[in-house]
Amino acid sequence: MWLYLAILVGLCYLLRRYRETQVVSHLQDKYVFITGCDSGFGNLLARQLDLRGLRVLAACLTEKGAEQLRGQMSDRLETVILDVTRTESIAAATQWVKERTGDRGLWGLVNNAGISVPTAPNEWLTKQDFVKILNVNLLGVIEVTLSLLPLVRKAKGRVVNVSSVYGRVAFIGGGYCISKYGVEAFSDSLRRELSHFGVKVAIIEPGFFKTFVTSTSELTRNIQEAWDKASSEVKEAYGERFLAHSLKGFGSLDKMCSQDLSLVTNCMEHALTSCHPRTRYSPGWDAKLIYLPMSYMPTFLVDAIVKWRYPRPAKAM
Repeated sequence: MWLYLAILVGLCYLLRRYRETQVVSHLQDKYVFITGCDSGFGNLLARQLDLRGLRVLAACLTEKGAEQLRGQMSDRLETVILDVTRTESIAAATQWVKERTGDRGLWGLVNNAGISVPTAPNEWLTKQDFVKILNVNLLGVIEVTLSLLPLVRKAKGRVVNVSSVYGRVAFIGGGYCISKYGVEAFSDSLRRELSHFGVKVAIIEPGFFKTFVTSTSELTRNIQEAWDKASSEVKEAYGERFLAHSLKGFGSLDKMCSQDLSLVTNCMEHALTSCHPRTRYSPGWDAKLIYLPMSYMPTFLVDAIVKWRYPRPAKAM
């Protein structure tokens, strides 16, 4: 019996591997729009897809980022300036995409743009601190997607949304985890709705990688600023020692981060070019071995791990 079960599992694995290696045809005729291409995952993915022969439409926040990217790649790659927090900027970029894709529609939309600050214990923050992240990481994703969906539906294409392991397990306060949980929910509902039109939706849930989002200097500066703005009551409750431990933790983040960004962009590329893309991708050893398993653990156990891992406030019970 066990032998038959092992054979069945092996055959299922081989079938899955075979399905995942099948690539869509005529890649050179397909347009892919990527947000957040100034640096990090978006920048590498734009270069990667350009080398595969796809027609890349790269959205950058700054002209400097756009110019640097254009200088590195072929004439097929085109750039546009996009601020995902501004409706008029999204509308202008959408019109720009329409003019280039024409009757073909948009094969791929990659919502990659994101920020990680302000991040701090929730009580140290204001509503506006939450809004700042949500406007980019969640509302920006939603508005860009809704604006470009008719073009994606026309091509029966793909939507690839970048979430995070923090979209599965909330380890930190502030808007980052909230935004990524929102991206997960938005992607799930979108996938079910668009399946009727032949459109596939994939979610990328990376672990820790060395990008601007995990910049030690940005994160430590941000948490110090949040502390400085906190009320005297909050400072008394948490204490200077808590702040010192928090700064030390963010300061050691570099050691946790993988520098191989291709682990993430390879997942994005597969989601765009495979005939049978996965629903979710979890690039990074930490995502697979730590955060993904934790997301299935009982809540009390995860709470205990987080409580053990993080410093205790001065006035803790």
